[in-house]
Amino acid sequence: MNSPRIEPAVMVLEDGTIFRGRAWGAPGTAFGEAVFATGMTGYQETLTDPSYAGQIVIQTAPHIGNTGVNLEDMESRKIWVNGFVVRDPARRPSNWRSERSLDEELDAQGVTGIQGVDTRALTRHLRDKGAMRAGIFSGVAAQQPTTDLVQQVTEQPAMAGRALAEHVSVAKAYVVEPSEHGWSGPVRHDVVAVDLGIKSMTPQRLAERGVRVHVVPASTTFEQIRQLDPDGVFFSNGPGDPATADEQVAMLREVLDARIPFFGICFGNQLLGRALGFGTYKLTFGHRGINQPVMDLATGTVEITSQNHGFAVDAPVGETVTAPESRYGRVAVSHVGLNDNVVEGLRCEDIPAFSVQYHPEAAAGPHDSAYLFDRFIDVMDRAGQGSDPEAGDN
Repeated sequence: MNSPRIEPAVMVLEDGTIFRGRAWGAPGTAFGEAVFATGMTGYQETLTDPSYAGQIVIQTAPHIGNTGVNLEDMESRKIWVNGFVVRDPARRPSNWRSERSLDEELDAQGVTGIQGVDTRALTRHLRDKGAMRAGIFSGVAAQQPTTDLVQQVTEQPAMAGRALAEHVSVAKAYVVEPSEHGWSGPVRHDVVAVDLGIKSMTPQRLAERGVRVHVVPASTTFEQIRQLDPDGVFFSNGPGDPATADEQVAMLREVLDARIPFFGICFGNQLLGRALGFGTYKLTFGHRGINQPVMDLATGTVEITSQNHGFAVDAPVGETVTAPESRYGRVAVSHVGLNDNVVEGLRCEDIPAFSVQYHPEAAAGPHDSAYLFDRFIDVMDRAGQGSDPEAGDN
C-alpha cells in the first residue's frame, strides 16, 4: 500500500526569512510570535501551557513525539500554542502511557504544525534577531507567492501590547481540595488562585500541602476575593504583555493594602512588580525551557528552573530599595537569572508578599524550586490569618 502524500509547508518570519518543511498536524495556516523552547522532554506540558497562547513554538530538541500524548499530562483543558515546529517527529509513539500520537492530537485540536525544519538554524536566527511574528502555511496555502506570505505575517498583531490572560482564563470558579491529592489531615489554609493562565499542577502542589485552592477567573474583583475570606492570594502564570493587565494590577494593590499574604509566579511576578511601581519590558527572545539557572541572592544557592516568559520586571538588582509605590515599603530582587541577570524574583520586606519569574510546579522539569510553596504556607502561618493546623478544618 502506498504511503500517504505529505504536503509541503513553509514557515515565514516577519523579516522575510523562509524555512521549508512538510505539513504536520492540522492542515492550514497558523500565525503567532515565533519562540523556541529548549526542553528535551515535556512537549505535552508545553503545548497545553496557557502561557504559550498566541505563539508558534519551536522545539530545539530534534526528536519530538516519541512518548505520544495522554490525558493525565495535560496542564489545562486544551492545546494553546498557535503553531508547532519540529525537526524530526516520531513516526509512532512508544510509551506505555501513550493514548494517541502527537500528530493525531494536533490534528484533532486544529493545531497547524510543520516538520522537517532545521530548528537549530531557526533557533539561532531568533537568538540573533529576537522573537518575531511568524506564520506556518501548509498544503495549498504554502504555494502562495513569498511576498504575499510575508505580508500576511506582518499584518498580525505583535505580542507587545496584547492582553491574553482573560482569553485563557476559566469562565467559572472551581475548588481543588487537599483530599483530592493525598492530604489526609485538616485543611491548613484557604488560598484564592487567580487564573491568568494557570497550569493544573499549580493548585495540585498547594493541595498536596493541605491547602484548599479556590481557582477564580482573571476578571475576579477584590470584593469577590474578600467574600471567600482567604488566608492568601496567588497569581498564576499567563500569556501576553503585563503592561496591559491594569485591572489585575489594581486588584493586586487592594490585596497588598489589606496585607493578605501574596505569592505570584511568572505573569504573577510581573504583576507584583507593576503593583509595587516598577516597570516591565520585553526580552529579546525570552526564557523557555526546563534548564534555566537562577541564583537565590540571599543564600547563593543556584536552582535549575523551568521557565516560559517573554517579559521581565525592571527593578534594581543587588540592593533593597523603597518601592516606587512607597506605601509598600522595602523590596528587594530575590533571584536573578545567571544567563543574563534578568530579575527572577521579588521579596517584600514590610508586607507579606513575594514572587518568582519561574515555575516551581514544574511538571516536566526540575523540582529545585518546590520549596516556594512551603514558603508561601510559612508566610500565611506567620500572618496568623489561617486556622491552627492542629485545630481542625477551617
